Amino acid sequence: MSEEIKIGRKSAPYCLIGVVAGDVIGSVYEYHAPKSTDFELFTPYSHITDDSVLSIAVADAIINQRSYFDSIRTYALKYPHSGYGGFFKRWMYSGQPQPYNSFGNGSAMRVSPVGWAFDTVEETLRQAKASASITHNHPEGIKGAQAVAFAIFRARNGANKDQIRSEITKLFEYDLSFTLDKIRSTYQFDVTCQNTVPPAVVAFLESRDFEDAIRNAISLGGDADTLAAITGSIAEAFYGSVPEEIVQNVCIRVPDELWEVIEQFSLNYALCEKD
Repeated sequence: MSEEIKIGRKSAPYCLIGVVAGDVIGSVYEYHAPKSTDFELFTPYSHITDDSVLSIAVADAIINQRSYFDSIRTYALKYPHSGYGGFFKRWMYSGQPQPYNSFGNGSAMRVSPVGWAFDTVEETLRQAKASASITHNHPEGIKGAQAVAFAIFRARNGANKDQIRSEITKLFEYDLSFTLDKIRSTYQFDVTCQNTVPPAVVAFLESRDFEDAIRNAISLGGDADTLAAITGSIAEAFYGSVPEEIVQNVCIRVPDELWEVIEQFSLNYALCEKD
């Protein structure tokens, strides 16, 4: 990996920075909700969590045509202190891991590479289900992953926000009619797909640009890193890039071997320019 890319390169087309940026920025606000869009983006304590590790694992599976099961478990065991939930920990350390009928937001937080990598809606939804169901085989866990992958697919293929809102509402029966201002004061920590994916999508829909999308998501509080990771993954696909200052602040917090996967995946799937 070249040092030029490692320190951030304005001309380099990336994808997966959106999900990692949301994760890193949200990492310090998970239990310290600002309930405001006015907060520091990066602190000395900002770091990657399981959202980034497992998203990169999914990317690795796609690049190298590995099973999602093998790649996700390998990365989880290699980075065991990344903040995994209790059920996932039992799965990763099990001698014979089996799906555990989860509808937690873990399936949605790690699915973003699927939204970038495939050429049709049908294949995107099929792969999203496959990436989710190794652990999150509950219908809501699968739906959450599919909805996020679909939003990324449509955003990178030129859909506008009204189209994305309408299509997600129709296909997945998520209510996206609320505003962030309406729910912010009462929104609480919730790790279900049902109560993470819709707010994350609305945070993107109400945004003016990538940074604004991340600020919207984190302003809700709750599971801030996962909300922002999902929002960031959609916003990156829609806006076509992540601001250079954010890229540089993210890449210095990502281990080299994980950054190399981002770089390799981006060479295959990133948008070269936003029409």
